[in-house]
Amino acid sequence: MPSPKDRFVTVYGRKPVLEALEDPRLEVDKVLLAEGARGPAAREILDAAGRRGVRVQRATAQRVKVLAGNGRHDQGVLADVVAPRMLPLAQALEQRPRCVLLLDGITTPANVGMILRTATAAGVDGIVVPRRGVASIDPLVVKASAGVAFRAPVLKCATAGEAAAELSAAGYPIYALDAGARESLYTADLPGRAAYVLGSETAGISDDVRAHVTGLLSIPMAAGVESLNVAGAAAVLCFEVARRRSAR
Repeated sequence: MPSPKDRFVTVYGRKPVLEALEDPRLEVDKVLLAEGARGPAAREILDAAGRRGVRVQRATAQRVKVLAGNGRHDQGVLADVVAPRMLPLAQALEQRPRCVLLLDGITTPANVGMILRTATAAGVDGIVVPRRGVASIDPLVVKASAGVAFRAPVLKCATAGEAAAELSAAGYPIYALDAGARESLYTADLPGRAAYVLGSETAGISDDVRAHVTGLLSIPMAAGVESLNVAGAAAVLCFEVARRRSAR
């Protein structure tokens, strides 16, 4: 049975929750407010939820912290925002998406947010954001994506290694970006249906994922530049795949 975390983006903190409640484009499933939360800020959230007909549940401050996953910045409130395109990876693979992006060890929220925005704009069919080893989709990721994270085609699984195994078993060739690869992204013969891995800038592709990789691709660099930031590399990759798709 799919986890609730595979259906919602959970935002926490007074300002992010209020922004979600006041955005008519977003469907907020519920708000969780700490039992001790009182005063003007709490009243503002209660009023905004009331106007939208969103249910508000009270819970202990510790419960809010646990569910938010961030004990320093939750401010005693969180909201579950419906992510209409979020699916478990296994369920998404039944629909045979053509282009799947797999994030492996990318822990910087700004990078994850920018990748979600870029990949969605390029028409990528699915972006695998594992629950472990990758920055979770929180207010920092949402901000970096300029709100696109709520409607990005996010696919959920436990780990990047598990995702690579599932993709491989489903018949997807898996390509990884590697600055040292001999084959160029621009000239490689890429199939219409494939998965592409973006690894950590420090550690690269994890061993669990590398075991399933069928090809390495590089982005040609000029002027002695060795590599791109992972979000920049993602943009080049996603739009090269989009260009090829439109040319077919």
